[in-house]
Parts: sequence; structure tokens; C-alpha cells
Amino acid sequence: MSHAFTLLLTLFSGVLEAASLPDVIDRVRPSVVGVGTAYPPRQPIGGKPPNSLLGTGFVVGDGRTIVTNSHVLPEVLDSDNKQVLAVFSGRGGDARPHVATVLLLDPPHDLALLSIESGPLPALTLGDSDAVREGQQVAFTGFPIGAVLGLYPVTHRGMVSSITPMARPQDNSRQLSAAQLRRLRNLYDVFQLDAIAYPGNSGSPVYLPDSGQVIGVVNSVFVKESREALLERPSGISYAIPASHVEALLRRAGTAD
Repeated sequence: MSHAFTLLLTLFSGVLEAASLPDVIDRVRPSVVGVGTAYPPRQPIGGKPPNSLLGTGFVVGDGRTIVTNSHVLPEVLDSDNKQVLAVFSGRGGDARPHVATVLLLDPPHDLALLSIESGPLPALTLGDSDAVREGQQVAFTGFPIGAVLGLYPVTHRGMVSSITPMARPQDNSRQLSAAQLRRLRNLYDVFQLDAIAYPGNSGSPVYLPDSGQVIGVVNSVFVKESREALLERPSGISYAIPASHVEALLRRAGTAD
């Protein structure tokens, strides 16, 4: 009886040690940031919005390093009006911009590291993406509809439905672009998720729902029809870059732990 009671107590303690998803989201949320552009405060810019949210990012390392997708970054800035690359932290009306600079780019893996001088902000921990298995539960937090009502992060949950090469097959060779041909020569595996994501989710951290450890970065959504129909009829298929590529980028930048 004593042995059975001890075993039951051990199992019960293990359940208590695993944090609930709401608790994990509370820990993750302050580390999730918006990535976009900003103009100097109180500067007249011809009716242009002072801030623009282009995607999502998350804080790692020293609290001043931001991970996002390279495709999220603006191609050009309005330098004549002193527009800058910006990272937005906080929530709702309390959100504030931080001037950001590009630390390092990894276009083949659609990743970018940004650096902010202000902060530090709460940082997330990277997990072992090589240990991820198909069928494993995950969550991701980001800004799927931008910041129309303010900066309010949204969390989605799903599972890793497949670990698959990044270059998706085409119907015939005529549909292969030069960029796709390059990817076919440099294949790497990504996580296919059975979860709904939208363009604003690009750069969102994909994490384990019981620990908050980041195992991937959302980078694309499968579109069944047109981009315009995506909001009305989402496919429920998304893709994420494994966190091992983030770790490699951090090592290249000299910011790895």
C-alpha cells in the first residue's frame, strides 16, 4: 500500500510540474513583439500612419536580440522622412516602438536577427528542434491580423502533422521558378503544422505548450485559392522553420549562449 501511494504521489507531482497552457502563454506573451516600421513622433508625414506592423518576432538571448523572418523586413525605408525599422513591445495602447537594426540575415532559411538598443525585454528559450516528432502538440503566438485595434497577441494551437522538405512539389517543371530550383538543390526539413496562421503570423515563435521552449518559427501558410481568400477560407496548413537554424544564426552573430 505504501509503495502504491508513493507511486501515485509521484505521478500526481509530475502533473503539477507541467505548467498549464494559459500559464505558459502568460510567460511567452511579453517576449512576442511586432516587427515593422515607425516614423519619429509628432512628425507630419502627409497622412501616412506613424507606425506599420509587418509581422511578428520574438526576443532571445540578452533581451535585445529579436528573431523574425527575413521576408517580414521592409525592402526600403522612407529615409527622407526618417522612417526606421522598429520592434513593438507591450500590449494594447501601452505598446511602444524600439528602433531596430538588422544584425544578420539568413534568406535561405527565411530568418533574420534584429538588435534593439533599448530594453532588455523578456527572452524566450530555444528548445531541441531535432527531437520534435510528428504528432507533437505545439502552440504559436503572434499578430495574425496586424494591429488594427492595438498590439494584441493571438495564440493558436495545433500539432506537427509532418516533417517535410521545404521545397514543395510542383505539378510540372514549367512551374518551377529560379528560386524554387535553388531550394531543390538546398533542401532542408521544416515542420508542417495543422494550425491556422495568417500572413501577420510570420516570425511567430512555435513552442511546446507545457514549457514554452521555442522549437520553430512560423514562416509560411499554404494558400488554397488566392491570398485575398485566405482570411475567409484559411487552409489550416502552416509551415515553421526549425529552431536549430535560429541557433546556427545566433552562433554566426556571436550572440549564442
